[in-house]
Amino acid sequence: MTRSRAVQDLVDHLRAEADADRAPEATPEVGIVMGSDSDLDVMYGAYEALTELGFAEVTDYDDPPEARFTFETYVVSAHRTPELMYAYGETARERGLDVVIAGAGGKSADLPNMTASIAYPLPVVGVPVQEKSVDSVVGMPTGAPIVAVDAGKSFNAALSAVQILARKHPELADRLTGSEGGRVSP
Repeated sequence: MTRSRAVQDLVDHLRAEADADRAPEATPEVGIVMGSDSDLDVMYGAYEALTELGFAEVTDYDDPPEARFTFETYVVSAHRTPELMYAYGETARERGLDVVIAGAGGKSADLPNMTASIAYPLPVVGVPVQEKSVDSVVGMPTGAPIVAVDAGKSFNAALSAVQILARKHPELADRLTGSEGGRVSP
């Protein structure tokens, strides 16, 4: 299968999931996207935080995990696969996502900003994968909001995502503070 065919298959899959009209309990609450698989080491912190808080990764919508709270992970490049990035942001809300964590590196780390712009009003937490990516991620104009964490802090991005979800799901606030009032830590 060619790369363009594989990308088109993913775009079609996202659009089909948006049209599937699944119950909220059957869809992931959090999406994690990164610009390249080379960003995985940094973005793994988000995975760690979410799993520590009892979230499970959805890898197959037709066979979702038993966990009440779930997340999905995609590699979506604003530069190499813009059509996939657009489909991801455009369908995020219809697919049941409540918040997206988007990480990208380089001086032109456009994925978080583009995702925030396309998925608006869905909240997006931007993760600059490298220090040189910070200005790009936090440089959104007025009217195009993005929440951003410090460079490489995807663990904190996941905690911010869960804080957003905790407004609707109080049990997540309890998970964030722990049974003894402590905080989750990497």
